[in-house]
Amino acid sequence: MTWMQNESAEFPAPLGYHMPAEWEPHEATWLAWPHNPDTWPGKLHTVPPVYADIVRALMPHEKVRLIVPSAAIRAEAESFLASRAALNENVEFFEFPTDDSWARDFGPIFVVRDSEKTGEREVAVTKWKYNCWGGKYPGYRLDNEIPYLIANYFGADLFDAGIILEGGSIDVNGQGTLLTTEACLLNPNRNPELDRATIEDYLRAFLGIRKVLWLGDGIEGDDTDGHIDDLARFVNPTTIVTVVEEDPADPNFRILRENLERLAGMTTANGEPIDVVTLPMPSPLHYEGQRLPASYANFLVANNVVLLPTYNCPRDAEAAEILAECFPGREIVGIPCTDLVWGLGAIHCISQQQPAGKIAPPRKGNS
Repeated sequence: MTWMQNESAEFPAPLGYHMPAEWEPHEATWLAWPHNPDTWPGKLHTVPPVYADIVRALMPHEKVRLIVPSAAIRAEAESFLASRAALNENVEFFEFPTDDSWARDFGPIFVVRDSEKTGEREVAVTKWKYNCWGGKYPGYRLDNEIPYLIANYFGADLFDAGIILEGGSIDVNGQGTLLTTEACLLNPNRNPELDRATIEDYLRAFLGIRKVLWLGDGIEGDDTDGHIDDLARFVNPTTIVTVVEEDPADPNFRILRENLERLAGMTTANGEPIDVVTLPMPSPLHYEGQRLPASYANFLVANNVVLLPTYNCPRDAEAAEILAECFPGREIVGIPCTDLVWGLGAIHCISQQQPAGKIAPPRKGNS
């Protein structure tokens, strides 16, 4: 780790910060209101109802922080949510300009620590570069500024990693173990100058990671080059749920079997064996001949609830039963995502959780 030998205070991990697990208490979930017609060609009007379902499911349990690009779109969003019984005091609006709606990938990744002085949990922001999944689409300059705007608004300390990383490409157990894929993090369209060891160094320094678990390829139709949130997710510190395809003729069959084989025998940063639970894949969905990345792994864990993407498929119920066993005490709420996934993402892709805690003010010289 020659680039960080001195454990500079510019790195959050040496200051006691780490990325918490998604099931830990939330202050809020962030969403960015859909407004880009190129994301859902001819279908943009079908997406706000999905957002309303998500907001309505979350707002009894935590704040929902909605990014809107203008006052006019805010007014439209407020009116629409009110008409769907999806507006209360927990729904907050932030007028920040955006290019698109994939808050998981361009939004801040929050880190936490317990204050030595007060014992209170403190929350800071890590900022990573975003290049629209390897420059696949034009227009991401505004999205790339969102972590700065959020940190500025709340007066939060911010750590700028300076390399490309999307939130959907990683998943953590909150105890030092991170799950990701080679297809995404080692893709030359992200950080071609960085090797695996250096990328792991960044994850250690900025997210408090002690061990990285690497899977291989992503599912068919995934334009992110293999985001982990369509493949496998931690559901507790020692258990990973992973999707499998039972049809040998399906292109996902081999990909998912190979990832399942990799998970066998993996251990956490604490040396604990990992239990693996399998989730089915939904029936294949296509749009204009293109396979869509529909997956039950794209769920969101929030306070008291888990939001599960559903696809009007017989396997929806099976996936809900499996997640109910994985998250005892949390309600499993199905959110119809057939229209949402036409934009090549689902619930987890459009959301970003903010952990509960006191906002950590900027370090001296970092205001």
